[in-house]
Amino acid sequence: MLVPFVFGPGDLRLCEVDPPVAGPGDVVLRVGAVGVCGSDLGYVAAGGVAGPAMQPIPIGHELSGTVIAAGRDVSGLAIGDRVVVNPLVNMIGNGGPEGGFAERLLIRNVADRPGSLLRLPDVLTLEQGALVEPLAVAVHAINQLAPQPGAKVAVFGAGPIGLAAVIALRARGIDDIVVFEPSAFRRERAKRLGARATFDPLEITPDQALRAAHGEVPLFRAQAPATTHFLEASGAPVLAQIIALARAGATICVASVPKKPVLVDFGIVTVREMILKGSLGYPQEFPQVLEMLETGLNAGTIDLAPMVSHCFAGAEFMAAFAMAAQPDHAAKVLVRYDA
Repeated sequence: MLVPFVFGPGDLRLCEVDPPVAGPGDVVLRVGAVGVCGSDLGYVAAGGVAGPAMQPIPIGHELSGTVIAAGRDVSGLAIGDRVVVNPLVNMIGNGGPEGGFAERLLIRNVADRPGSLLRLPDVLTLEQGALVEPLAVAVHAINQLAPQPGAKVAVFGAGPIGLAAVIALRARGIDDIVVFEPSAFRRERAKRLGARATFDPLEITPDQALRAAHGEVPLFRAQAPATTHFLEASGAPVLAQIIALARAGATICVASVPKKPVLVDFGIVTVREMILKGSLGYPQEFPQVLEMLETGLNAGTIDLAPMVSHCFAGAEFMAAFAMAAQPDHAAKVLVRYDA
């Protein structure tokens, strides 16, 4: 089978490898769908997870699949079970020996690591299962942000994590969401997912947009936007701007990885008693996401369709990867292997 490997900065190649065989504690999946993540794009650009790797690495970590083989020591899973992979348990597609962009995928040591695979609820398709990982990233960020119903939230960035954050916010009863995104394509997706308003930050400043959308509150002898919570999911250098415009008592969560060090004016943070948090991964959010999706899809209150812009066959992986790098034309791009 053909599997993509990163050989160096900008060097992505499809390599032929043998299908995997399960050991006593392992599981083999027939891969269903895999999402192309911004991290995948970053790994290729860098030549590895944190720069050029010593040896080629496979990629792909947002995925679902069906169990087709299980070792004798594996319990709680059966042939035919549809599952979603928690890739951080075995470092799938994140510097480990396996990557999700493959027809068959070995999940090692499942017998000792039961959290590596979670069953998909019947209501979820395999394509929707591939969205669980980015949704878990967003749900952890929203858990860090901790808004309550009635909050006024600004989301910076409408890439897959920003879009997933809109889904997560709406699922917990928050509907006053403003999204900033330069791509008109992605702004339209955010609106379809439930954002009340979207703005191009290249055409209007966030300060102006938020005053118009959320109103104003007193700030010493001036006025500030009434926005209560800010989620930075763009990776753009906007954190200092957010801190400068935020009201007293605002909460700010950074869910992106800044490309350069960010200068933070902690004088403003202190005087306005802001809460500033980071967010990374999903320490315990996979079960929360599965419950959220099962409830929302059964009730008809969650629609994941706007999050996905393209779905390619496995043989079209390179075209899928190229499409995912075009923010003006793509949101979440999926690769389907068992169609």
